[in-house]
Amino acid sequence: MKAHTILTVAMLVVMALGCKPSAETPKAEGAAFAPLTGRWARTDGGYMLMVHRVEADGKANVGYFNPNAIRVSQAQATAEGGVLKLFVELRDEGYPGCTYRLTYDKAKNQLFGVYYQAAQQQSYDIVFERAQ
Repeated sequence: MKAHTILTVAMLVVMALGCKPSAETPKAEGAAFAPLTGRWARTDGGYMLMVHRVEADGKANVGYFNPNAIRVSQAQATAEGGVLKLFVELRDEGYPGCTYRLTYDKAKNQLFGVYYQAAQQQSYDIVFERAQ
């Protein structure tokens, strides 16, 4: 059987069985989280947050720099009552579980929230502005 014929038969079988895509297929980027993507500069220093993308389930691909790269162990976005939030955890030398709990301010196009410095066990109010 030629490859063309095999492909055609396979497509007909899938259509006849009404198969749906597997739940394991890659998730599309979450359009609701699009305002979070981009480069963000902390207003009080040389800290940079890079939100590369956010999946539909909120899992975020984030980079953090001070000015060198600091390992991000996890990042998760949520939408609570129409308000976008971003949680970022750092796990690197000098950053033993430091976290950001950020909220997106649409009117100001800023991320604001709390930075928890784990080694010092102190929290700081911070703001990130969108960087160009």
